[in-house]
Amino acid sequence: MKNKKKSAGILYMGTYPPRECGIATFTKDLAKAMNEKFNLGTKSRILAINNDETSIYNYPGEVIFQVNDTDVQGYIEIAKKINETKNIKLINIQHEFGIFGGKYGNHLLPFLETLSKPVVTTFHTVLPNPKPELKRIVNKIAEKSRCIIVMTHCAVEILRKDYGLTAKDIVVIPHGIPSVPFDSRMKQKKKIGYEDRLILSSFGMMNPGKGYEYVIESLPKVIGRFPSLLYLIIGETHPVVRKQEGERYRNLLEGKVKELGLGKYVKFYNKYVTMSEIIDYLKATDVYVFSSTDPNQIVSGTLSYAMGCGRVVVSTPTLHAKEAVDPKRGILLDEFNNPKLFADTIIKLLSKPSMRNAMEENAYSYTRHMTWPNVALSYLKVFERYIDVSEKYEKLPKIKLKHMITLTDDFGIIQFADHAKPDPSSGYCLDDNARAMIVCSMYYNIFRSDLTLNLINIYLDFLQYVQQKDGRFYNFVDISREINHEHWSDDSHGRALWSLGYLISLKKIPSNLRKNAEEMFNKALKPLETIRSPRAVAFSIIGLYFYNKAKPSPQNLNKLRELADYLILLYETQSSDGWLWFEEYLTYSNSKLPESLFYAYLATGHEKYLEIAETTLDFLSSITFIDGRFTPIGQDGWYLKNGHRAHFDQQPVDAASMVQTLVLAGKITKKGVYSKDAITAFRWFLGYNPLNQVIYDESTGGCHDGLGESSINMNQGAESTISYLIARLSLT
Repeated sequence: MKNKKKSAGILYMGTYPPRECGIATFTKDLAKAMNEKFNLGTKSRILAINNDETSIYNYPGEVIFQVNDTDVQGYIEIAKKINETKNIKLINIQHEFGIFGGKYGNHLLPFLETLSKPVVTTFHTVLPNPKPELKRIVNKIAEKSRCIIVMTHCAVEILRKDYGLTAKDIVVIPHGIPSVPFDSRMKQKKKIGYEDRLILSSFGMMNPGKGYEYVIESLPKVIGRFPSLLYLIIGETHPVVRKQEGERYRNLLEGKVKELGLGKYVKFYNKYVTMSEIIDYLKATDVYVFSSTDPNQIVSGTLSYAMGCGRVVVSTPTLHAKEAVDPKRGILLDEFNNPKLFADTIIKLLSKPSMRNAMEENAYSYTRHMTWPNVALSYLKVFERYIDVSEKYEKLPKIKLKHMITLTDDFGIIQFADHAKPDPSSGYCLDDNARAMIVCSMYYNIFRSDLTLNLINIYLDFLQYVQQKDGRFYNFVDISREINHEHWSDDSHGRALWSLGYLISLKKIPSNLRKNAEEMFNKALKPLETIRSPRAVAFSIIGLYFYNKAKPSPQNLNKLRELADYLILLYETQSSDGWLWFEEYLTYSNSKLPESLFYAYLATGHEKYLEIAETTLDFLSSITFIDGRFTPIGQDGWYLKNGHRAHFDQQPVDAASMVQTLVLAGKITKKGVYSKDAITAFRWFLGYNPLNQVIYDESTGGCHDGLGESSINMNQGAESTISYLIARLSLT
């Protein structure tokens, strides 16, 4: 296989909306995900497949080529045009046998024979035990493709065993799903008008292989136990089926509903549903029923969407379902076309809400790697094998305070969340409220938003609430708003000084807020005399730096120098050959130590501070940047001198700290490597991490609570969300 690379420019070939079919939806969603996540020099472009020469579609502007599926010469002419189009460097074919003309879609072969540019083919169907002609066509497509993408691992085995393809040229990338929060179904039930019903649902373009008739036949027994049941069958008849058979299958289903007297219990939504409608109905669903009668169905978007919305699934044993549905995520039936089995299984699930709830959480967690941002990242990794994507850059997500606001009440920001839902029982902590105030101060300084002023007032009041007469800030307040006076943390105290100093330094912040903050800041200086934690010292130096910008004085500088010299002393005491650090271990927010010395240098001009700041940051970078990715020290064991570093659990606060430090180092030293590494560290949030999973959730504006060895933490608490926002705002 040739690996000569060329600059980026992707053409996606497949059906495309407004044509109504699952491949069309997939092609659009993939192209959109690539456009939203990356800048590849040119936007994604589309070669749309039309259904014979009599069909006309009003395509959007991204469709630059069209071809009729029955027009062999048309395929050849389009391939020639693609060869001549300089900014198209790679073609990704969305392959389904039925959308290309000829036997088994063999009209695609002349197109591939003519094409001279790299092709990556995504197989949406892989049929086992192929007839010789089918096997020949699939092998020919594989021969003309640089790589084959399939959506399930069982597809790899079929291609390897039944078609003789080499597994190394096949990549598994799951069917993409939208990023949606794990929401309560009652809200969605009210939205669609069925808040008093238990809802079963199935959706997809209707055809005789759906098996809906067997679910309908199961309902009388289920309704006997659950009379509030409602079965929603969502989706119109597939256009090709409708053209060939009319509405025969739908009429059969409607006749069966009447025959069984189920008019109040079965509703058909006969429409080509939009993705937002699909999500609404799935979120309202108590049990999703996947009743396909095709044992060889290798992938199902509908099954993926349902599990991606965190819905428990009852499924027939298709190839895809065997791989996706296990006892922790749903129930896989033993056989097809069995109404009694459907009935017994649905009754079992509806009878055990706690079991169903656990399955829902597991299904949602299992599918996080399938969200479109993660799928787009996987596709790009394949594409960059064959074309030059060195000029790509990750598009920075829009700054959203949505989830931080969700976590905030009239008293402060709540510590933890259950998925994206605030958990008030977790109480409040100073660390989160101090950092949240930094986020809002940064945001207001850039965008002058009155909303953030209101939030600053809340967080500032919280700091005032936990500050004692001796100046100390206590860290934890419970749900009844009682301060835990046994929990004083010098690190938290330092963070409070950092947040107050930063707010005071911003002239755009209203003077009454800065005055209030100044009173608290000066009161909090006294406890610094006893603080010896290196991180608390570092946070305090940063706070003093910003405070001194607004209120310069010899006293401020003397205190800052005293703290900075303490860090220098630690470095000189603890460092040695191969260990250029302040302590005998690396734990959390490590980069804040060199960052504080950069600030000390800015405040004093003392070259020693700059020298040690760079030395220790470079040492930390040598450990945490691995193979071009940022890999923070894991909390599961940290990193002891002369020991082994922990790689998990990685925390957002560490990535955020590194971004801030590197941005500052780049500004001070003018060294491009620091600015480049800042972007690399930020990309940890966007999927460039050991699990290749996006940590930031664009659907909620929140950030997952950490990265484990095999999964991400599904919860989106205050620390992680605020850390992400600080990192994102630092790059603005």
